[in-house]
This record gives sequence, structure tokens and C-alpha cells, in this order.
Amino acid sequence: MMPFEVLGAQVGWKMSDFTGGANRKVPIVELLLIFAVIAVVVGIVVLARGQGTNRRHEESVLADAKADARQSIERLGGQVYALIGSNEPAKSALSDASERFNAAGSQIEQASTPKQAQLAKQTALEGLYYIRAARLAMDMDPGPGIATLEGQKSSGEVTENRDIEFEGRQVSASPNPSDKTPNYYPGGRVAGRPVPAGWYSEPWWKPALVAGAWGVGSVFLFSAMFGGMAGVGYDSTAFESGYGDGYQDGLGAGGDPGGDVGGDQGGDFGGGDQGGDFGGDQGGDFGGGDFGGGDFGGGDFGGF
Repeated sequence: MMPFEVLGAQVGWKMSDFTGGANRKVPIVELLLIFAVIAVVVGIVVLARGQGTNRRHEESVLADAKADARQSIERLGGQVYALIGSNEPAKSALSDASERFNAAGSQIEQASTPKQAQLAKQTALEGLYYIRAARLAMDMDPGPGIATLEGQKSSGEVTENRDIEFEGRQVSASPNPSDKTPNYYPGGRVAGRPVPAGWYSEPWWKPALVAGAWGVGSVFLFSAMFGGMAGVGYDSTAFESGYGDGYQDGLGAGGDPGGDVGGDQGGDFGGGDQGGDFGGDQGGDFGGGDFGGGDFGGGDFGGF
């Protein structure tokens, strides 16, 4: 049987439908048109099937990313509801953890792409670091390990007690919680610049977190607070230039350290389990402020 007859048999056509019987000859142009129509129909069917397969794959990837994020969010929620702070450092850390929990819940509900689901997971992971800090502040077991936040390692950590005078007030940093340093930060990037992990007398990074930009005094504060500290392997110039992943490579290649290095913590998440570069501003993907519009204070921290 000829190929056309095979196709015709599947759809109920007969050759006589196109030839008019044995007494009629079909012009070649008419045959070509018939085959062209058939080719277009087949192409449409194949394309539709391909699009359906791609759509199902994308839906599956998104569902997996959401499920992965919800595991971290649920873990965070369990700790937020179970713990009660017994001192000021623990209460402060738990308050920050609660904000991340609420923000992550909002983000995962709005997530329509795997990247947005990963952002929600990142927010939850940061909240888990605050939970860990609160537990340590109350002399409790810190619990299981947490995936590394992007920019966390390169940002360094406070390794000694420091007290500086800044704009008429004392600002302190310490590797340990105390009534003097009750504000914790897990380490990472804020508005494109690194902030070392540690305990501080005030959340000096929050104005930049809320506004998305640093004030002119931030470089001076960083220089005075972290200059020469063993746990912070970069200076104020690198801080101002956005020290982070790839910074050293740029210097090694003769690049300009003043270039645009790294992203905004509002959205530059990933690292460790998170995987992937969470790119630009987190608020951008979720249409709100930092951490889904959570209130991070907004008080006067000296115009950082």
C-alpha cells in the first residue's frame, strides 16, 4: 500500500476521493496542495504535543522546587512556634526568625517560577540561622546543620570583641551574644555589600536592607569596626566595591575591583543547597519590599 493510502486508511480517506475515480486524473498542483495541507496538520499536532510535554516538565520542576522550599519553611515554622526567648539576644533573633517565616510563607504562595520558589527557601534558611542563634543564646543545642547562604563564607565573621565610636555613639561587635550585643546577623550580602556574621549592638545593616542602598558613613563604620580582624579577610575598599564571590578572580585577572560584583541580598541567594544564582533584588520577584515587605525597623541607625 502506498504511503498516502496508509495515511488515508487511518483517517477514512479513499484515493478515489481525490482522483474522482479511475476516469479522472488529478493535476499535480492539486496533489501538492493536498500533501501540503496534510504536512501542516501533522506539524501542528507534533508542535502541540511538544508544547504539552514542555509545559508538564515546567510544572513538575516548579512543583519540586515548591516542595523543597516548603520543607525548610515548615522546619522554620516549627521552631518559631516552639521557642520562647529567655534573654534579649534570643528574643531579638526569634523576632527576626518570625519575620523570615512570614515572608517565606508569602513568597511561596506567590511563587510561579522555580527561581521564586528558591528565593522563598532562601528566606526560610536565613530564618533558620536566626533560630540557631537564638538557641545558642539560650545555651541550647543549635540543632542540625543549615545550608550555607550565598555570600556567607566570603563575608567573613566577627572573631573578636570590638567597640568603636561612630557619630557620637558606641557601636559594638562580638562573636558571642550578650545584652551589649543582642542583634545577630548570619553573614551574607546586603544591598550588594558583604556583612560579616556576628552579634552587634545595633543592626547597622538594616537601613541598607530596607532602602536597598548604603549611606556614605557605612564605609567608615566598616573600616573602624572590622579593620585588621582575622575573620574578615577584606578591607573597607573591598566592602565598598561589593566584595564577594568572584571578587578575587577579578583582581587576579587585573580587573577593576570597583566594578559591579555580586548581587543584592534582597535576592542574591543560593549557595549550598539552594543552588543557583538568585540574582537581583528579591523584592523585585515578589513585588514587595525586602523579605516580602516585612518590617525591619526603619529606625535611625545613623544614616548608613
